Amino acid sequence: MQVQVNGEWRDFPDESTVAQLVEVAGIPERGVAVALNGEVVRRGEWTETVVAKGARIDILTAVQGG
Repeated sequence: MQVQVNGEWRDFPDESTVAQLVEVAGIPERGVAVALNGEVVRRGEWTETVVAKGARIDILTAVQGG
């Protein structure tokens, strides 16, 4: 299925979860927030939140600075 990840269309297996998408995208889980179609998904729900075909995923990483 095709899913938009940070503005780029990518292919993932059907019935993929948020956790699987983050893993396949190669992004470390620490310091990361995920939004599914504009709604933040709590980390504790990543493994049970199934992503639908055509969904929009935004993966944001924390950045230190001043």
